Amino acid sequence: MSSISDITGKYVFIEVDGTEYRVYFEENGTGIPLVCQHTAGSDGRQYRHLLNDPDVTENYRVIVYDLPYHGKSLPPEGVEWWKVEYKLRAAFFKEFVLKFVEALDLQDPVFMGCSMGGHLAADLALNHPDEFRACIALEGALESHDIQDIMPWWNHPRLSNDSKPSLMYTMMAPQSPEARKNETIWMYSQGAPPVFHGDLYYYGIDYDTTETAKNIDTSKVALHVLSGTYDWSATPEKCQALHREVAGSTYTLMEEVGHFPMSENPEKFKTYLMPVLDQVRNG
Repeated sequence: MSSISDITGKYVFIEVDGTEYRVYFEENGTGIPLVCQHTAGSDGRQYRHLLNDPDVTENYRVIVYDLPYHGKSLPPEGVEWWKVEYKLRAAFFKEFVLKFVEALDLQDPVFMGCSMGGHLAADLALNHPDEFRACIALEGALESHDIQDIMPWWNHPRLSNDSKPSLMYTMMAPQSPEARKNETIWMYSQGAPPVFHGDLYYYGIDYDTTETAKNIDTSKVALHVLSGTYDWSATPEKCQALHREVAGSTYTLMEEVGHFPMSENPEKFKTYLMPVLDQVRNG
């Protein structure tokens, strides 16, 4: 007997800086809009378990997009994008999310992102507090400049595309199910090397809230920071530093989880996420 998932997928056309992007997104559930951003070099499939969780979708309209150049969101038409080095910059990243929220006419949404999306959660809370009821930073830190030392590896002709998923595997917890960890790196094996390298421009260079995170006003937008104990990139210490700078923010240390909580161990991640979602909903 076959069955059909309740998840629906669509495309929306969004214009940023004069260029139109055909953006793929999936959604499921009703209630408060929960907009989810994937990690660098991957795509929205990382959130498939969240999209399928009735405990989440009972009160939240979970919306997961593929950033342009990722997953099913192909590079834009009408521009010779292959002649330009891809670099994800803070200005574009923030503007894209705002335009996405506007295009779907989302009212008072929650933004949740992981890794570069976790950084973006803090960036949005800082610069656009009136656009979101809460921002949830998964593996979000004050800065990640130390990643610059290994950035050249991710678009180098002497490294195969196996190198990227192999390193991502080391960022996950040993307790996470082997099937889920391999699914996570399978997604990474399918991303274009220039895109992962370009995403890291935002993650490791353009993003820095060391001097500005203290200006996030949690009376306007709640900020919740969650970090995995086995994440060696956005370490718990770095994520705690973000939390300490933002008065009124919350911090959750996720035991037995690494850099990709929503995909490497969704069941464990849920035990940490649900209290945060309940707090957002009841707050």
